[in-house]
Amino acid sequence: MLFISPIFLYLSLNKDILEKKSFWTVLGFRSEGLLQAFVMPLFLTMILHLGPLALLVHNGLLKLYTEPMYWVNNVKDLIWLRSQIVAPISEEFSFRSCMLPVLLQCFSPIKAVFICPIFFGAAHFHHLLEKLKNNVPVKFAVIESCVQFIYTTIFGVYSAYLFYRTGHFISIFIAHSFCNHMGVPDFEEFMRYKGTEKYVIGSLFVIGLVSWCFLLNPLTEPKWYYND
Repeated sequence: MLFISPIFLYLSLNKDILEKKSFWTVLGFRSEGLLQAFVMPLFLTMILHLGPLALLVHNGLLKLYTEPMYWVNNVKDLIWLRSQIVAPISEEFSFRSCMLPVLLQCFSPIKAVFICPIFFGAAHFHHLLEKLKNNVPVKFAVIESCVQFIYTTIFGVYSAYLFYRTGHFISIFIAHSFCNHMGVPDFEEFMRYKGTEKYVIGSLFVIGLVSWCFLLNPLTEPKWYYND
């Protein structure tokens, strides 16, 4: 699909657009605003994960990132490469770079941003087969897959909005890779904390979410990324 998707985009794209912008620009590959597109969406996504990052600091796992062997071992791990590199590239390219421009020709931006992730979320139902092969009971496999559909669809809305606002592929790739690395927040670990620790970390979860809501539009302002 990584190689087929651009063909559908090219055939579906209004030719007037290609007279104004190159096909690479439509896909989100351009140099203007590249640094901002890497740094600012990553910072915004880290703000959203302020609570989970606080958990990593508290349990000491954040120190692992300073160990060279941690990165050496990960680069040799095909599962890590799939989650951090291959999946973000292939999924964001197909479901955002190639799909969103087509939808934006048919729907208003807000509708396109919410329709696009439905396909992205549905594509994750293939994990249901993986769970069934691993002898997970059908009921639990279906529930887990539905939860994953909801979670990935919500992320897809965020990613589609980032791409619509920044017009850069790098912004959605880095956000996707970071979210894959962080995974779903470990609320089970959070609930094990007591007293002040629990209140402080819990407050950071809330502060992160509220700050992200306030910063979402200012940090994705199209003019930062030369996205006209």
